[in-house]
Amino acid sequence: MSKILVIGAGGQLGQCLKIVAERREITEIVFPAEQDANILDEAVLQALLAKEQPAFVINCAAYTAVDKAEDEVELAKAINETGAGYLASACAAIGATLVHISTDFVFEGNAVKLLTEDDEAKPINVYGVTKLDGEKAVAAILPAHFIIRTSWLYSEYANNFVKTMLKLGAERDELNIIADQIGTPTYAIDLANAIYDIIESGQKDYGIYHYSNEGVTSWFDFATAIFDISKTQVKVNPIPGSAYPTKAIRPPFSVMDKSKIKSTFKIKIPYWRDSLIACIAKLN
Repeated sequence: MSKILVIGAGGQLGQCLKIVAERREITEIVFPAEQDANILDEAVLQALLAKEQPAFVINCAAYTAVDKAEDEVELAKAINETGAGYLASACAAIGATLVHISTDFVFEGNAVKLLTEDDEAKPINVYGVTKLDGEKAVAAILPAHFIIRTSWLYSEYANNFVKTMLKLGAERDELNIIADQIGTPTYAIDLANAIYDIIESGQKDYGIYHYSNEGVTSWFDFATAIFDISKTQVKVNPIPGSAYPTKAIRPPFSVMDKSKIKSTFKIKIPYWRDSLIACIAKLN
């Protein structure tokens, strides 16, 4: 397999890529420390890629604090757009292919339909805007790119909804969870496998792809499933998003169509609840 370099190796997806690389016995892969792969330093990125000469670069570095982004607009823009552009330029300089991770939050989410890669991206918060601008920067600079939009990412690593719910469920008797935001959770281990499948395919069908687990759920039903599978005794109340106002508006419906990634790369995608069972078993 061609040499791979992972940017943002310390984050949730970066850690999952490391675990899956070990399982798949992928040895030609580099996970540089953050200071050696600073997404905000173009010279550092150029030097790193020139030294390592990877055939593929996976960009997991992102500003993902959705509510905080409303206040930290410049930082979110620097990491999600400018940094993505720097990395695309560094890839172009050595002829590397970039696998860039994006989000369902590039969509407005007002239509109850499966969102395809061709649907208009119309983000409604700063995070979504900066991620979409990052996609555009990558596409403008580097033809050899795979942009993978994902949603509701969780795993055994870093901070995420599943780990937060398990913590709160152990501490409280009752929780109120939003029931009118609909999407699909994604187990980061499954996403990591899909990324390696794309790289190993050797195909050059560049462009945007959607990847989440199969199925559809709400945050309320997701939380209920977490407590059910982990046998956590806690009362969960469904509430409307309006009862829990956040700084950033969320898309009400962001279920993505995965037909393109499945047909192009022959990828089999697990159902969200099956993957959640696997994750909780690991956490236990």
